[in-house]
Amino acid sequence: MKMKPKSLLSAVAALTMAGAAAAATLPKEGRFDYTACWSGVSNDIVFSKTHTANSYEMTGTILSNPSGGLFDKSTFRCVGMSTSFDGKNGGGNVCEAIDPDGERRLSQFFISADGNVTRETVTGTGKYEGMVTSTTVARMGPFTPVKAGTFQECNRQTGTYKLK
Repeated sequence: MKMKPKSLLSAVAALTMAGAAAAATLPKEGRFDYTACWSGVSNDIVFSKTHTANSYEMTGTILSNPSGGLFDKSTFRCVGMSTSFDGKNGGGNVCEAIDPDGERRLSQFFISADGNVTRETVTGTGKYEGMVTSTTVARMGPFTPVKAGTFQECNRQTGTYKLK
């Protein structure tokens, strides 16, 4: 049987949408493992060798381990602030991530006095609505800045998620 081009396009479109719908359905709970890399610009205050602060904006990408996993090929942007006062670190940021399907997540990161990072999912759209995560963040850098006032870094985030 010979298909007309219009019928063939309709069939391909239907299969594509069916595949996308299946891919968009997440199990109620699971694990994730990904590497996030970013670059950005900062606005620094260097008051002394022991008292510094900065605000920053950054953008980046996420690749899951292995490829095709949760959050794979998402992009993100963050705004934040950090401090270092007498060796005690602080600050945090808020990040918006967008996946290849256009679904979004809003996360908040906190930097503790010992430099450890904690991530909290605030809210999400579509398949991420009601998602709660438990995340471990491991820094992979920092890397040498390519230009003054910029930064580049990666981290690995592993954890679990649950949907309400």
